[in-house]
Amino acid sequence: MKINKTKRQNSHMQEIWRKLKINKVAMASLIVIIIILFVAAFGTYLAPYHFAEQNYDKVLQYPNKIHLFGTDNFGRDIFSRILYGCKYTVFIGFGATILAAAFGIVLGLLAAYYKKLDNLIMRIMDVFIGMPGMTLLILIIAVLGTDIKIMVLAIAISYTPTFARVTRGAALSVINQEYIEACVAIGANSWRILFKHVLPNSLAPVIVQFTLTAGLSILLGASLSFVGMGVQQPIPEWGLMVSDGRSYLRSDWYMSIIPGLAIILVTTALNYIGDGIRDALDPRLNK
Repeated sequence: MKINKTKRQNSHMQEIWRKLKINKVAMASLIVIIIILFVAAFGTYLAPYHFAEQNYDKVLQYPNKIHLFGTDNFGRDIFSRILYGCKYTVFIGFGATILAAAFGIVLGLLAAYYKKLDNLIMRIMDVFIGMPGMTLLILIIAVLGTDIKIMVLAIAISYTPTFARVTRGAALSVINQEYIEACVAIGANSWRILFKHVLPNSLAPVIVQFTLTAGLSILLGASLSFVGMGVQQPIPEWGLMVSDGRSYLRSDWYMSIIPGLAIILVTTALNYIGDGIRDALDPRLNK
């Protein structure tokens, strides 16, 4: 039985991968994200200069052969700062999303399985959803500080209700299945039912939500850094680099435009991957 179950799971994963490979935009986006993750891991070794290295003889140089993305108002190499900053942007986006998914999945499963907790948990989630996102983030950061870890936690808190609602909705459709009722009838442990049977069969919409939320978290982190409530100098986070160059937009546009394009590239790729995964997981689409 276990062998047959494993074969079915492998066959299902192969079918999802086959559908995903057909989507050329999603595959191109996946390649972009893999490259971004590689740069986040090894960017410090790939950068030709240190991100804080200043050269006042080369201030505000346009992109050239030596400085591919030009230099900023302190003579710092923007290409090196982009490579260094990638790990901070990825850490903010994926770190906040992983935390939000972990909190939201647990709360969503509890709300779906325990009827007495359902109303309490979801009303608390509604309170957070009802608050303007940026206002909530600024409030948390103003109280706890502007450390990058605090910012990740604040973003995670703001997106936890979304994951809780998505998980609850998916789990409710699974909990009503006969095999779950059979597990309850034979006296299986509630946590075993939730995490071995309910969660694996509820992950499809959560995975799609993860990719979309990762892009939104990167944008939100960049926005906080832009207004001075996120990453602080001298860390070369992309949103902060956009903010640093806004005073030079008319004459030295590349200082803001290039890190801005990097943010757009990552978030767009994550959105397209989310769309591709959603289509691949949809049984109604037979490609």
